[in-house]
Amino acid sequence: MPQLEILDLKAAYNRQPVLENITLSVEKGEIVSLIGPSGSGKSTLLRVLIGLLPPIAGQVHLDGERIDYGDKRTLRALRDRLAIVFQQYNLFQNMTALQNVTIAPTKVKKRPAREVEEEAKTLLSKVGLADKFDAYPDELSGGQQQRVAIARALALKPEILLLDEVTSALDPELVNEVLDAIRLLAAEGMTMFIVSHEMGFVRELSSKVAFMADGHIVEFGPPARIFDRPEMARTRDFVSKILRH
Repeated sequence: MPQLEILDLKAAYNRQPVLENITLSVEKGEIVSLIGPSGSGKSTLLRVLIGLLPPIAGQVHLDGERIDYGDKRTLRALRDRLAIVFQQYNLFQNMTALQNVTIAPTKVKKRPAREVEEEAKTLLSKVGLADKFDAYPDELSGGQQQRVAIARALALKPEILLLDEVTSALDPELVNEVLDAIRLLAAEGMTMFIVSHEMGFVRELSSKVAFMADGHIVEFGPPARIFDRPEMARTRDFVSKILRH
């Protein structure tokens, strides 16, 4: 049974379709990367999965159970199991790195502060920030702030992590430190959906790649096939352009 299964999913903004007939499945520990031109629906798909944009049709199953996006209790339970990291870090500027990571587990989950703090220190150390527990966001580089955001998401103990263009706002020299943190999570078996323009990284890390255009999944398969032997003309055109640059 897939860990996550999406069946004929559709979504719209103000009645304008933005996702059409999205169908794919993800096994536990797999990394699915979403690639494609801007406006193709990649980030929108992540927003639908986490419940920020309700679908208008189709189904999503998590471990075989259908998710009712119209039910607030179901949505709360879903967000215990999925977490998302956005392009913008959205850290609390008046809190240290450690406080940013501990606030949700202690305030929302009502977990013991001391236990959460120890876990947060472990997570920050894991993403290479063992010496930045007491640093405020304006004392951190963009790459460091993004790694705090990843640690913050992991503090909620998600089963699936959604990463939405987490390197696109960074200076080029800071990208690798964030990608290294993601590589570590992959090695530990975290199931992930990744929206990224870092094609070398996508090819290296992904179990499967979905090429999206115009709100559709045009082609879905192993990275070697998508990049080296795409079957669809639209995919071939996109891949040929990105690999030339």
